[in-house]
Amino acid sequence: MHGEGGERARFSPVLGASITIAIVIADVLTKRLALAFLPPRSVPHEVLGEYLRFTLAFNRGVAFGFHLGDASRYVFSILTLVILGVLLQLYRAAEPGDWMRRLAIALVAGGAIGNLFDRLRWSAGVVDFIDIGVGDVRFWTFNVADMAVSTGAVVLIWVLQREDNEARRAAEAARAAPSPDAGGA
Repeated sequence: MHGEGGERARFSPVLGASITIAIVIADVLTKRLALAFLPPRSVPHEVLGEYLRFTLAFNRGVAFGFHLGDASRYVFSILTLVILGVLLQLYRAAEPGDWMRRLAIALVAGGAIGNLFDRLRWSAGVVDFIDIGVGDVRFWTFNVADMAVSTGAVVLIWVLQREDNEARRAAEAARAAPSPDAGGA
């Protein structure tokens, strides 16, 4: 996105932190509501018929129910902290005008922190409650943090792939361009 004079729009650290914090707050609040209004576990509450239901569930692992047994809570908490450190470095390395990369990182960080809170506060696992599907064909139950991580990850992969393609095209163009030394003098 370009502003006046061809300058790229700036995505400030304050905006990035605000997005991350907003995701964490939305995640924590929706999980509290799920815990208050959806018990007992595994009982679906239809929102849009069978297509969208709220069903309280707990996930001791990570995405799509992947887990490592009893060590999952600790391993995934440490892994989340490492990932947050990597995301911080990616954020700092991004140009101020690279708003897509910064937005993607803010989304992933907000979701990661939201789920980390659940892992740290109890051993039951991450609270999940959004249940979509048709009949017996259901997607994994998820939460607001999962949506932020998934969306941010897809955008970040797209941005990094685009940057890689641009760098490759620039390198190919540089190799194809005649050398200044090759001219006749």
